[in-house]
Amino acid sequence: MVQLVVAPDFWVTRIYPEGLLEKWLVADGEHVNADQAVAQLRIEGELIELKAPVGGTLKIASHKNSPIEPGAVIGHIA
Repeated sequence: MVQLVVAPDFWVTRIYPEGLLEKWLVADGEHVNADQAVAQLRIEGELIELKAPVGGTLKIASHKNSPIEPGAVIGHIA
C-alpha cells in the first residue's frame, strides 16, 4: 500500500500553513494509473493536481474541502 502524501514542496512561501483539498478527480475504490491526476489541491491560492505515484485501487482518507498541511496523507493506493 502506497500513501498519497501532500508534498511540502507544494508550498512555495509557507505564508499559509495549510491548503484545501478542493476536489477528488477519481472516486473512492476506483482503479488509477501511475502518474494519473487524482486530486486537486488549493495551496497558497494556486490549484495543484496531485498525481498517483503508482497504479492500483484508490482509498480516500480525506474528504473534499478538508484542510491539508504539508506532509498530510490524504489517501492510499493498494
